[in-house]
Amino acid sequence: MRVFYGDWQMECCGTPFHVGDEVGWRLVTVDERDPQGEYYGAGAWVENHGGPDRETTGRVRGIDLVHQEFLARHDPRAVEPPAAPPGEVVFMATGRDLEAVPGGHTLEPVDGCPKWFDAFEDEEQPPRSVPFRVRRAVGVLVTLDVPDDPGHPDDPARP
Repeated sequence: MRVFYGDWQMECCGTPFHVGDEVGWRLVTVDERDPQGEYYGAGAWVENHGGPDRETTGRVRGIDLVHQEFLARHDPRAVEPPAAPPGEVVFMATGRDLEAVPGGHTLEPVDGCPKWFDAFEDEEQPPRSVPFRVRRAVGVLVTLDVPDDPGHPDDPARP
């Protein structure tokens, strides 16, 4: 079974794991009609914030770090922060809107899942045209050996 574990799910509430580890995760079946979902060929994804009550237990057989390329649209108005009275801190948005490039992902085999993912691995440096391209790790694609998976060789229902 292939499972997508999103970077934000791991960074928020996940525990890093390695190839060979036994894990228990709440899995949600991928709905191919979900316009918001990009699961990189996985049949399920990890949900650490609710989701199913039942955990699926399995052994990690492989991990691929997923790198996605994005088009970034920078709002030039966000370059200069607004004026603030002395001693006050002003927070402002980065003005960055990321749009995933269709088919713009690569997989990198790794031995373990990191706890923290780099925000931007590769970014076109100024001066740059708008939109510009950025590449970042967005999660991991895990090959999970689940004994009660109908595709598992030990499943009695398998022909």
